Amino acid sequence: MDKIQILDLGGSIVAPEVIDTKFLQEMRDFLQAWLEEDKERKLILIIGGGAPARKYQAAYKGTEADPATEELDWIGIMATRLNAQLMKAVMGPLCLDDVVTDPTKVKSMKGRVLVAAGWKPGFSTDYDAVLLAENFKAPTILNLSNIKKVYSADPNLDSSAVPLDSLSWEEYQRMCGHTWTPGKNTPFDPIATQKARDLGLKVIAADGRDLANLKNIFYGHEYTGTLIGPE
Repeated sequence: MDKIQILDLGGSIVAPEVIDTKFLQEMRDFLQAWLEEDKERKLILIIGGGAPARKYQAAYKGTEADPATEELDWIGIMATRLNAQLMKAVMGPLCLDDVVTDPTKVKSMKGRVLVAAGWKPGFSTDYDAVLLAENFKAPTILNLSNIKKVYSADPNLDSSAVPLDSLSWEEYQRMCGHTWTPGKNTPFDPIATQKARDLGLKVIAADGRDLANLKNIFYGHEYTGTLIGPE
């Protein structure tokens, strides 16, 4: 795999309903071991909002008949920043930089690990991951959440939905659409999709809690997941 890895970590695995500290320790140990094998390796971790975002957005919706989209986005962004600060602390001395909140201003890193959070309304942290991949010239983003593969449709709503091994960006864009709404439930958000497509990036969507499978991805072995890439 590449010397620099971009991990787009869904909030569902960093901050689910109850934060799993054992898992966070195991992930840190795995990432640390990978870094120690080669001193030139680096990691960029972009952290999603998870349960805190959903809960606070739901609370706001409960007070307003017509909640403002921008306010919902800002609530989600603040949740990503809380989760990112937790992840920075977990990574300890490997992470020497402050949590990144504007990916357009970052083109270098002091430590071996850089942690980033949400930037501004209009898209999810997926888009921030794409911007950081562009800045650091990384060709691939690992999009890690609580799903094993991208499905042809939402399996919770469509019983005929099937898991997919690979997709072109054109095929995926047709599935996810072109517009963003706060909390939109897609593996990779539409705005990030268009930017990644323009840049010719690859995205591997996989279950971030399956560390054995994640190891296979890191070391170029057969893995369970969905590859989204250029046509």
